[in-house]
Amino acid sequence: MSDSAAVLDDLRSESEELDSLVGGLGAADWTRATPAPGWTVAHQIAHLAWTDRAALLSLTDKKAFATETRKALAAPSSFADDGARDGAALPPAELLARWRAGRDLLANALRDAPPGARFPWYGPAMSGPSMATARLMETWAHGQDIADTLGVRRAPTARLRHIAWIGVRTRDYAYSVRDEPPPSEPFRVELTGPGKELWGYGPDNATQRVTGPALDFALLVTQRAHRADLAVRAEGRDADRWLDIAQAFAGLPGAGRAPKGAEQG
Repeated sequence: MSDSAAVLDDLRSESEELDSLVGGLGAADWTRATPAPGWTVAHQIAHLAWTDRAALLSLTDKKAFATETRKALAAPSSFADDGARDGAALPPAELLARWRAGRDLLANALRDAPPGARFPWYGPAMSGPSMATARLMETWAHGQDIADTLGVRRAPTARLRHIAWIGVRTRDYAYSVRDEPPPSEPFRVELTGPGKELWGYGPDNATQRVTGPALDFALLVTQRAHRADLAVRAEGRDADRWLDIAQAFAGLPGAGRAPKGAEQG
């Protein structure tokens, strides 16, 4: 199995797991507020449907995607909210059907993408496998918001390795969106997977190091938890700064989540 096929299979599994969380919800649950300010469960699924459509346009209609990019540049702080708002207003059954159909269309387009081709995005252009990895990361992250809202504890899976990979790959991007120069030297990132396996990235002898559970690293780079509440550790000043700003998603710097102690206070 190629890397492309593997990530697409994992994207399908991640989507199906989230679908199992929301597929049987009553109407009232779709309107429940999630940890993302102003977003309900419906907004979370609507956002995934909207970004799946944007990714499909990137793969199949670059002119139409360029139009979407111009809209994003014209309203950088609100375009994601705007994209979710209309979908969130739909009846839940219609929204679910739209999300399911859209993710199937995108999966087919990703499977048909020519090897080596790159596609535009709101951040750097991506290959087909990288686009699939980004969609898995978003599905997991927004699924985490929904799980937290519903009080569901999701078991971590080996699919976290894709989020870890994109989290490491976007290190310099997190600096660039804050107009900060990225560190010149590579980091070493060592994460413990759900099965206690070790996932390593970067040179073994790097002086700047990040270590911790893969789940906590995924929560960090998707900004679903504050670093103070996670067991991710940094060695070195540059690595420590990165943990404050890490961002695996495209767009403006995220505000992140408050520490649990601050929420309780």
